[in-house]
Amino acid sequence: MGVNGVMMALAISTMPGTEVESPYQAGIGYNAEISAANDQAGRHLQVEGHISRDPDGHAAVMVQARDGNGAPLNGLAFIMRFVRPTDVHADRAVTLNEVGSGNYRGEVVDVAPGLWEIELKADRGSQQIFRSKNRMTLE
Repeated sequence: MGVNGVMMALAISTMPGTEVESPYQAGIGYNAEISAANDQAGRHLQVEGHISRDPDGHAAVMVQARDGNGAPLNGLAFIMRFVRPTDVHADRAVTLNEVGSGNYRGEVVDVAPGLWEIELKADRGSQQIFRSKNRMTLE
């Protein structure tokens, strides 16, 4: 009974029951994300990406970005993150460089086959203009 009492006391004292330090600040952040998503939807951007992976784990990323009228979007700073849901140590990030009018390219190594969450973000200066998150399986 003594051991059970000690274990209960330790469990209660080390688990405060909240996932975030400040639910109020988390709510403000959530509202900002909703606002950014609404802004992005209003832009009617057309962003298409392609990832090709070699058997040795080398991945090439191509992204084509166009505005709502189909005109190329130039001068963006694209970053793509490969997030492994089962292993945070396997996560990779790649900065995409503009290689043509509205076309961006990047390369990343040590990308294992399997399930990945792909996060793509584009900024113009300090303003985020595009963000997407998709799950995909790489062969």
